[in-house]
Amino acid sequence: MPASQPERVVLGIDAAWTAANPSGVALAARAGDVWRLVAVAASFEEFIALSGDDVESGRMSLVSAAARLAGRVPDLVAVDMPMMDAPIIARRAADNAINRAYAGRGAGTHSPTLDRPGAVGRALETALSAAGYPLATQEIRIPCRIEIYPHPALIELLGATYRLPYKAGNTGKYWPGRPLVERRRLLFGTWATIVAALDGVLTGSADLLALPPVDARGRSLKAFEDRLDAVVAAHAGAMALDGRARAFGDMASAVWVPVGANSPASLRPRTRHPAYEPL
Repeated sequence: MPASQPERVVLGIDAAWTAANPSGVALAARAGDVWRLVAVAASFEEFIALSGDDVESGRMSLVSAAARLAGRVPDLVAVDMPMMDAPIIARRAADNAINRAYAGRGAGTHSPTLDRPGAVGRALETALSAAGYPLATQEIRIPCRIEIYPHPALIELLGATYRLPYKAGNTGKYWPGRPLVERRRLLFGTWATIVAALDGVLTGSADLLALPPVDARGRSLKAFEDRLDAVVAAHAGAMALDGRARAFGDMASAVWVPVGANSPASLRPRTRHPAYEPL
């Protein structure tokens, strides 16, 4: 539990699009002007266990687990997953708006379909809505849930001109022809840069996001990546609560992106990140 009673609490979820994969979870709390990372986990079960709550009590025990860890229930839940109150069957206004602003910087969205996120997404949305978190697409009124997308959030956080090459499964695309040991070194360097930036806006991120060993296997790398994306979601949610995020979309769907320190997202330069090899 935080040293002082938090004024605001955000739950960030890196939601898996299929039932076979775990979802990362991060919890952030603000006291005064300082946002702090309270907890982070690579799955719902791991997060619930951190609080001492009953893992078998269901997904929305995430909310009670967050309350135990932070000292109050979340004001906002930020989810890395397409969300709408109506069934998602194709691209939405939110996807198109993000593409107009960020596709030139390598951060366009995947096209959601009836099956992806499908049943997993509908179940999570239904549970969050039932727990008292309606979808916010134009205005933040707590409590609520919002949709976020890590790639543009990281572009704005780091002031980058192109999408960060931080996905463990894509190193062969990022740096083709280079040996695995060099690709791993470049990946870990990107991760370290992201963690340092997050620590500047969410105190404690560096402590709770320790990089895995350099010889870690794929599962450990993916678990770290899920934790990292969950913390990015929590940061985006914190920015939205502070009035420092922009909604891309319409009344039915919107992706919330933190506003960069120097200019609105739509005015940022769109040149390529120098360390990135295009897909």
